[in-house]
Amino acid sequence: MQQQAGLHVFIVAGEESGDQLGFKLMRSLRARHPDIRFSGVGGHAMTGEGLMSLFPLDDIAVMGFTAVIGRLRTIIDRVHRTVDAAVAARPDILVIIDSPDFTHAVAKRARKRLPDLPVVDYVSPSVWAWRPGRARKMRAYVDHVLALLPFEPAAHARLGGPQCSYVGHPLIERLAELRPASGERPALAEGAPATVLVLPGSRRSEVSRLMPVFRETLPLVEAESRRPLHWLMPVVPHLADEIEAAVAAWPIKPQIVHGAAAKLAAFRQAHAALAASGTVTLELALSGVPMVVAYKVGWLESQVRHLLTVSTITLANLILGESAIPERLQWDCTPEKLAGTLAPLIEEGPERQAQLAALARLDAAMRIGDEAPSERAARIVLAVAGR
Repeated sequence: MQQQAGLHVFIVAGEESGDQLGFKLMRSLRARHPDIRFSGVGGHAMTGEGLMSLFPLDDIAVMGFTAVIGRLRTIIDRVHRTVDAAVAARPDILVIIDSPDFTHAVAKRARKRLPDLPVVDYVSPSVWAWRPGRARKMRAYVDHVLALLPFEPAAHARLGGPQCSYVGHPLIERLAELRPASGERPALAEGAPATVLVLPGSRRSEVSRLMPVFRETLPLVEAESRRPLHWLMPVVPHLADEIEAAVAAWPIKPQIVHGAAAKLAAFRQAHAALAASGTVTLELALSGVPMVVAYKVGWLESQVRHLLTVSTITLANLILGESAIPERLQWDCTPEKLAGTLAPLIEEGPERQAQLAALARLDAAMRIGDEAPSERAARIVLAVAGR
């Protein structure tokens, strides 16, 4: 399809997490195919690898129903601009990365106008959790799905979706940063202090809902604990100021932790965690930190819960195929229930030991061999492109 020499990859990410996957994929593709060029949409990391993004990622990186509706006109315009650019470029392959509301809209329209254009989807939509009919519909415009979770290929096969390969989660490349060195996480001797993480989320909406609940949870845990507790709260930069202001009025004030390196150091020290649902729970699981997962959403989003086809929303539970990590969701997400679930995890009792044993099985479940996830993904992208 490409009229010029070399390989042309049109690559489209829709938010920061996709930008991080995208730059690693670009780097691995260039290592395998030096005569390569990229165009499309990405953020700072992808532009650092040589991509000239069609527009800033901030134009489309919005989360939640209300935010999307508020930016709908802009998002639709950016979809059409991206499709027009892809059709004009006539690349050898289109790679879409996560953010299915945006990237799948691009892929559908690009495939309609360029029927022979190969399309790879990096990060499967959660078809195994809700709206399973999406898997079969994807076959019309996606040739291959690169999955981050090991159970997703079987899910696509069961649901009639496109060909799907497990390429590994990017977190498995960071185990050395997540796992404590000798002595970095002290043993929980009787009466010895414990370090407990408080992780209210990375989105303003979830933080605003969980912070008041967490505020009342910490004193209840302290009252139940038989040891001194050191509370740490890693925060994302864009919410740091408002979280610090809120914590200043808490009866028990966690120490605020800034920056990615300090966050990972806190994970390596921690004995337990109270965490918002999300990727951070898989980070904690791979770090070997027992946790209770909390989740609260608005009324409109809560209705989606009735459409879910899985019994858990925690990634480690889904990977392990068991409810090893306790969840307190929506109406169950109360200070009393959170405290009652978290307190036993801070002692060397059966609850803590059972969760640690389950987390120890994650490595085998997520293993992909000697290849890094981005290298495996690059190999498949080149195969689909016919190169």
